[in-house]
Amino acid sequence: MVNRDSPLQGTDLDRPYMQRALEMAQRAADLGEVPVGAVVVLDGEVIGEGWNRPISGHDPTAHAEIMALREAAAKVGNYRLVGATLYVTIEPCTMCAGAIVHARIERVIFGTTEPKAGALVSNQKLFDQSWLNHHPSYQGGVMAEQCAAVISDFFKRRRDERKQLKKMKRLADAD
Repeated sequence: MVNRDSPLQGTDLDRPYMQRALEMAQRAADLGEVPVGAVVVLDGEVIGEGWNRPISGHDPTAHAEIMALREAAAKVGNYRLVGATLYVTIEPCTMCAGAIVHARIERVIFGTTEPKAGALVSNQKLFDQSWLNHHPSYQGGVMAEQCAAVISDFFKRRRDERKQLKKMKRLADAD
């Protein structure tokens, strides 16, 4: 069964894992990466964690979801993660959604939507496509306000830093 995006805050069982994903997002922010975090849970145990690292890792595929899936697969010794749930702070992109399908993740719980690149509800509705051989269920809106704040605060800080640099450059040029 596929669930549509909704403003739910998540069940009591989902919230601790989303909180952990938010902690992973903070790791990304600390590295100057876009703050996205992900956690893979199987049978109530965290088996994989990840945060965005494409810039620091010089790897365009190093999204939080991919990193968490890699760690989880290594831990269980199988690229198939049947029965697992992926928690991620922002709606997955097309690349990550494809990896989720290939890993056979059962359920995806995400915090906030991603209007530009989100592939589950914002744009492609990828998991709803009949041609896929696996259809993970998904739920958006879990701790959405906290997840959205992490992203918006990060980009606001970046814009402010750029403005400050431009201002300093103008002052230096004026001297």
